[in-house]
Amino acid sequence: MPLYSYKATDASGKLVKGILEATEEKEAVARLQGMNYIPIRVQAAGRDLGRFNLEFARRAADIFQRVSAKDVMRFTQDLCALLEAGLPVDKALSVMINAAEKNRFKGVVSGLLKTVEGGGSLSEALSRYPKIFSTLYVNMVRAGETGGVLPTALDRLGLFLENSQDLRDYITSAMVYPLFLGFVGGVSIIIMLTFVIPKFSIIFSDMGQAMPFSTTVLLSLSNALRAYWWLILGAAGLIFFLAKRYVQTPGGRLKADRLKLKSPVIGKLIKSVEAARFSRTLGTLIRSGVPILQALRLVREIITNRLIANALERVYDRVKEGERLSKPLLQEDIFPPLAVQMILVGEETGKLDQMLLRVAENYDKLVRNMVKRFVSLLEPAMILAMGLMVGFIVISMLLAVFSMNEVPF
Repeated sequence: MPLYSYKATDASGKLVKGILEATEEKEAVARLQGMNYIPIRVQAAGRDLGRFNLEFARRAADIFQRVSAKDVMRFTQDLCALLEAGLPVDKALSVMINAAEKNRFKGVVSGLLKTVEGGGSLSEALSRYPKIFSTLYVNMVRAGETGGVLPTALDRLGLFLENSQDLRDYITSAMVYPLFLGFVGGVSIIIMLTFVIPKFSIIFSDMGQAMPFSTTVLLSLSNALRAYWWLILGAAGLIFFLAKRYVQTPGGRLKADRLKLKSPVIGKLIKSVEAARFSRTLGTLIRSGVPILQALRLVREIITNRLIANALERVYDRVKEGERLSKPLLQEDIFPPLAVQMILVGEETGKLDQMLLRVAENYDKLVRNMVKRFVSLLEPAMILAMGLMVGFIVISMLLAVFSMNEVPF
């Protein structure tokens, strides 16, 4: 029978952790409730122990003490579970202090509890930590408090954060192997040019014979790399620094984002990612009771591409004047036409929030497929490029060896 690790609280608010056997997660939750526990988190023990609860991982996290997006996501989901179980906000936060795994996050939750116990609202407490809880996060919680549906708002917010994190994790994990392949290949070629080729260079120079053109080019490249590696590294670092400084300026950022959108493959991928982020965020905000104008203002802040963000500024102005959302979105041409058409259907049927979330789901799948295809093409392309470079080195050396021995090639 599968094992499930759980994190729960008893009637007195004490945190309880452990492992139990159950056929499925629902049965594990039911058994905990039968033991008069309030379940906070229940998941398969193998996945939990293998991915999250390893002791060295905890210690490494404590060293860096950075509150990550995953920490906020777990906090949101666990707080939602406690509020749905009937605990008041202050009691739930006191339980969350013991549940927090990072010392820094314990301090954050303690600060939230102090504000709430002092008479402040949860959204007011969250707004005091803008680097951890975004404006979007705070406004969704405030909307839940205003409508008296805070657990529901936290549930939607937790799902929103989980979906966003899953997409980021997928893209990151998909790019790990190509980056590793490029790094290993680059290091291998540099080692050949700086350590292997010079050994042959001594032999060729002693022979005193004219070398083939490709061999001459290769030896010149090797000598330049060995003699001026510091200059090459310095020039590359300087170019990177200047380019980064330029991109950080408003004009440079706008030009870089415009170039990204015009790229054949990357541009379509960026549009799909931003469409998914825009639709999920706007749909979640509207479903949580945030007015559409306020929701558009919040969504504009989380869009990473400045060109699209500026277009959303114009969309906001036109919606403020009374136009439907879909019309300016279609005219601005910042999102795929299919996504805008689905938004139009949502407006006409009065189910805009549902259709926006459906758009987000569809483009999440599309982004995953695009990343998968991109990586499947990138890997053989990188292998081919490195193969050609290594082949050029080998053939250049062989040509020189054959010319010394006057063997026809």
